Amino acid sequence: MKNIYKIIIALISILAVSCNADDVDNRPILESVSAPEMTLPVTGKTFVLTEENAEDEADLFKWNPAAYSHDVVVSYSLLMDVKDGDFANAQTLASTSDISQASISVKTLNQAAIELGAVPGTAKLFDVKVKCNVSGSTAMETEETITISITAYSGLVTYPFTDWYLVGDATVAGWDNNKGNQPLFRSGVNPKLYKYTGYFKAGYFKVISTLGKWAPMYGGAGGNLAYRATDADGDPASFNIPTAGYYTFAIDTQTLTYTLNPYDASAATVHATIGLIGSSRTGTEAGWNDDTDMVQSTFDPHIWTLTISLFDGKAKFRANNAWDVNWGGDKAFSGYPGNGTGGGDIPVAKSKYKVYFNDLDGSYLMIPNQQ
Repeated sequence: MKNIYKIIIALISILAVSCNADDVDNRPILESVSAPEMTLPVTGKTFVLTEENAEDEADLFKWNPAAYSHDVVVSYSLLMDVKDGDFANAQTLASTSDISQASISVKTLNQAAIELGAVPGTAKLFDVKVKCNVSGSTAMETEETITISITAYSGLVTYPFTDWYLVGDATVAGWDNNKGNQPLFRSGVNPKLYKYTGYFKAGYFKVISTLGKWAPMYGGAGGNLAYRATDADGDPASFNIPTAGYYTFAIDTQTLTYTLNPYDASAATVHATIGLIGSSRTGTEAGWNDDTDMVQSTFDPHIWTLTISLFDGKAKFRANNAWDVNWGGDKAFSGYPGNGTGGGDIPVAKSKYKVYFNDLDGSYLMIPNQQ
C-alpha cells in the first residue's frame, strides 16, 4: 500500500512540473510598441523663475503614454539636461507610475537648472525628455527631446548664521586659515552658543569666521573672549592646550566668554562607518532604506564629513549601516542634542551641503549653498 501511495505522489509531482514548464514556455513575451512622447510644454517655451513664486507650479509637463504588447504598469522619469547633453548626469524632475504627466514647481525646476550649471539671472537652454521602464523589459525613452529656456534665480537657502573655525598648531589645519579647518558646532536653540568636543594637539589655537581670512577672529584668556574685527585690530591671545588629548571648547559670542575643559574619551566607541540617512537624500521615503557613508577624519576618528546635494526632507545619522546606534535632532542646520543615541529627524531644505558630524556627543552642522 505504501508503494502505491509513493507511485501516485511521484506521478502528481511529474504532472505539476510539466504544467509549470508549459506555463513558462507559453508565457507571452512583453514587447515595446511605442515610446512616450512629450506633448507639453511646447519646445522653445521660456521660463523666467522668481523666488517669490517658488512653491507655485512652473508648468504641467505631459507626454503620450508608452505602449506595450500587454497591459503593464509603466514607471516614468521626467529628465532634464543641458542643451545637447547626453543625459548621463541629468536631473530628475519627477517620477510617476502609470501617470503620463507631472506638475513641476518653480522651486524644483529652478534647482535642477542650478545643478546643471545655470547662472542666476541669465537664460540657459535645457533639453527635457521622458524615460519609461517596465519590470522585465528594456527601458524606453522619448525619441526626441523638447528644448526650454530657463532663467533661474539663486535658489540659495536662507542661512542667517555665522560659523566659526579652529585654526592653530593644536588643530587639524595648523596655522593655515583655509585647509580643512574644523568648525565649531552651533547650538540649535541659541545661535550665539558654539561648542566643539574633540582631539587637540599640545599647542595654541584661535577661531576665525571666514576661511582664508584672519578677521573676524576670537582669541582670549581667563575665560574671556577677545574679538578682532579687522586686520587693523590687535591680535588677541591664543587659547592654550597644555597636553594633547580630548577637550570641550565652548564659546558664547554674546557674553564674550569661553570654557575649555578636558574630556574623557577613553570609553568612546570608534565606529567603522557613519552614514547620513533620510528622505532628504532622495526626496522620497525610499531614502530611509540605506545611507550615504561619511568620511572619517584621520586627525580625530570621531569627526565625520560629507559634501552632498539634498532635497526637502528629513535626515539622521547612524553607525555601521544599522539602527541600533543613531543620532538625530529637531533643528535645521546645526545642533548638539547631547550624548547618547536617538533623537528626532533633522529638517532639511533642498540645497548642496557641507555636513559635519561628531559621534562623541551627536553634534551636527549642515552648511548649505555649497557650489
